[in-house]
Amino acid sequence: MNISVDLTLSPLQNDYEIHVINFIKALRNSEFTVLENPLSTQIYGDFDTLMPFLNEQIKKSFQNQDICVLTMKIVKTDRSTYEPHF
Repeated sequence: MNISVDLTLSPLQNDYEIHVINFIKALRNSEFTVLENPLSTQIYGDFDTLMPFLNEQIKKSFQNQDICVLTMKIVKTDRSTYEPHF
């Protein structure tokens, strides 16, 4: 089953930028489709392979920070090619 995941990483510390950059770079270096915008990062793939990957990357990111918020939305479909029709 393919999924689309929208992620927003929000480190609550002064050096937040490097943590966000490192997290996005880890996502980019994966086998998955990754799209970015100024507010969030989306990653697309098969549920059974994407979720363990995300679990590992989120844990690594959290281990390098004092306090962090991660907002995640999961949609049960691959929306990576979505374009508005209006």
